[in-house]
Amino acid sequence: MKRRDFVRSSALAAGGVALVRTPPGRAAAQGPPFKPASRLPSVDPATRDLLLEALDAATSAGAQYADARVGLYLDQRVGTREEKVTNVSEESSLGLGVRALVNGSWGFAASNELSRAAAARAGRAAAATGAANARAVRSPVALAPVESYGEVGWSSDYEIDPWTVPLGDKAEYLLGLNRTALATKGVSFVNSSLHFVKIEATSATSEGTIAAQRIIRTNPSMSITAVAPDRSDFQTRGAVLDPVGRGWEFVRSRMTTGAVEVWASEAVQKLSAVPVEPGAYDLVLHPSHLWLTIHESIGHPTELDRALGYEANYAGTSFLAPPSEVLGRLRYGPDFMQIVGERTSPGGLASIGWDEEGVKAEEWPIVKDGIFVDYQTTREQAAWISDLTGITHSHGCSHCQSWEHIPFQRMPNMNLLPAEEEISEEDLISATDDGIYIESRGSYSIDQQRYNFQFGGQVFWEIKDGKKTRMLRDVAYQARTTDFWNAMDMIGGPRTYQVGGSFYDGKGQPGQVNAVSHGCPVARFRQIRVLNTGAGGRG
Repeated sequence: MKRRDFVRSSALAAGGVALVRTPPGRAAAQGPPFKPASRLPSVDPATRDLLLEALDAATSAGAQYADARVGLYLDQRVGTREEKVTNVSEESSLGLGVRALVNGSWGFAASNELSRAAAARAGRAAAATGAANARAVRSPVALAPVESYGEVGWSSDYEIDPWTVPLGDKAEYLLGLNRTALATKGVSFVNSSLHFVKIEATSATSEGTIAAQRIIRTNPSMSITAVAPDRSDFQTRGAVLDPVGRGWEFVRSRMTTGAVEVWASEAVQKLSAVPVEPGAYDLVLHPSHLWLTIHESIGHPTELDRALGYEANYAGTSFLAPPSEVLGRLRYGPDFMQIVGERTSPGGLASIGWDEEGVKAEEWPIVKDGIFVDYQTTREQAAWISDLTGITHSHGCSHCQSWEHIPFQRMPNMNLLPAEEEISEEDLISATDDGIYIESRGSYSIDQQRYNFQFGGQVFWEIKDGKKTRMLRDVAYQARTTDFWNAMDMIGGPRTYQVGGSFYDGKGQPGQVNAVSHGCPVARFRQIRVLNTGAGGRG
């Protein structure tokens, strides 16, 4: 592709509006609707020249397709313990990466030198690597078709850029919350931290899309430990908040004095909690807990490369294989179970405008009416299952951790949709005679096929005759993935829908980290095996 052949639009595609379409039932959003307007980034002319130089060099060297990216990646962390600041760090990384497809095989090269000469060298190196790899290729890569969007822009849903808030103000904010926690009788220790990520990246493809995107992610954390008066026991309340694709306003609205008082009180209450009696219980799972179960037992097994064995050496395989035996056939859960993959939701950690292959972000069903119907795909993967799904385009799941990493398939936001009617958490609890209510994520273990698992949590309440009665401790539950989801018999309505997620989802060799969100309502699962994980506990 020669620079003069690149189709430039006279205005941002789709009127320059960021992709913020809300999935069905997502009524409980984490903050106000996004107002795009002037904050959308546009393609910088100098960056455009670098990207086109790299693409020109790759295609001139024999690549049938190429994509390139220039990115500035910022990482900031502030950590405290009790009255002290324990960590302040800032990192930045700036460079260019090029991927080239030559005779059905990929090549990749990167450079931290941002000059036209360096961009051309990287393009030629990527093509040369692709050509060398093609000599051994058994199944040539074939890319699904994609639309050309010209020059486009997108931004995360945020109100206050964390980088506009002084580090000292962030540290003092955490120290003030620590003092609030320590003022609770019985609390002895508290750790709190903030982790922010900001990405200013522009990607270009040889098929005519240049996307300038600004991504901001925020991860607040606090761990509060209470110690018994005789020092015979201690209990910790952690995992109090989950990260989001928003800014400093999320910290100020959710990591508040009132919230800290509740978390500290729960840490103290856990000291007098009653050890759970092992057995089968109905579980009422709060979204702050259930999102991780979704991530591990639905998110990972529906990665198509994992299902076909490409991740077996590191991340494992999937029970959802082969595709011909499970797509449209396997019952994941009850008829009302709807799982969607998407990269479009406001505040989603994996939300974008366009992926690394120039595919516009979208939403699609993965489990429909309880039946498994689709995987996560890139342009390379779409044809692998198109005869089974009837879908010939990519779902836009190509992602790389930074400019120096090669793009490959990564998990999108994946959500369990709520009931259409307004069913409350209280409705689920009142309908439960003998159960356990679980909040927030805890320890977990799951096998390499994502089929047998065990999950803990942070806060557990006994449910008797439709009421939460006393706090429990040492609770974990075990199940097989499909048995567990088919045991789901009630879900909450839109007002119970909340979004959790992870900053640190690892995959690949060399390893890369992805951030991903999972939304869900409160849900009930019938007769799940519960263990006592305490010292001397019984399974």
